[in-house]
Amino acid sequence: MSFLDRIAACAPPETSRYRTFRVDGIEVGRVKDDFAAALGNFPDVFSVSGDGVELAGGLNGFEQRTKAVDGVLRRLAERQVIRGWREEKYPVATSFKSPALFHMERAAVPLFGVRAYGVHMNGFLGAGAGMKMWIGRRGLDRLVAPGKLDQIVAGGQPAGLSLRQNLIKESAEEASIPAELAGKAIAVGGTSYCMERAEGLRRDLLFNFDLELPADFEPVNNDGEIAEFHLWPIEQVIETVRDTDEFKFNCSLVVIDFLIRHGFIEPDHADYVELVRGLHG
Repeated sequence: MSFLDRIAACAPPETSRYRTFRVDGIEVGRVKDDFAAALGNFPDVFSVSGDGVELAGGLNGFEQRTKAVDGVLRRLAERQVIRGWREEKYPVATSFKSPALFHMERAAVPLFGVRAYGVHMNGFLGAGAGMKMWIGRRGLDRLVAPGKLDQIVAGGQPAGLSLRQNLIKESAEEASIPAELAGKAIAVGGTSYCMERAEGLRRDLLFNFDLELPADFEPVNNDGEIAEFHLWPIEQVIETVRDTDEFKFNCSLVVIDFLIRHGFIEPDHADYVELVRGLHG
């Protein structure tokens, strides 16, 4: 195994089995054929054709679209077509800073192949060969990547919160990091990917942060997502990402990005260029 295997695990799928999802003629997602068929049962909300799925022409405003789509999604959730309902709204837009065309339940986002966003934070202490990193292990009851390794803090980006507000909220929920300390996290860039998973097409952009933690800090989970935390020497983190698939698929990318930025993977590494390129799929 190698770091490139982690990149390959998040590679784009063959798109011929997907149809475009459009709002007012603008592409905002990609829908698999079988889910498009399910949406075809709701012609008042979704117009399904051979080459795409589009919101019905009569749905013109944010509120109207959001209400109509939510009604369909709740009925599909009752039929178990959509699983893991969270009552968490995600914006559907053409870009991160563009106004939302409507809001969509988070659990449905991959089924529509809509671009989603998240915040991931590396919690570490020390520097160089003596650096250590806090690693979380996800609960076995998680719908996505149960039991896999994770960052100390990571979460999706819902509507209505800034990235920094969300990071502080997630830090408190996932690791009991006080707001004052979480506020010191440094924004360090992002990673992106497009990949097919059981929950649908993941087209995600993760905003990455680093936080140097005090030596006496110990994370405690509050929301049930993380079963346990470990403080690992950086060499153990490197070996685990490189040689196993123990990390959640996107968390591996965030760690690789950290290792590049902190000089643990240097430019003379045989796969350096491919790794840098692969973090922005």
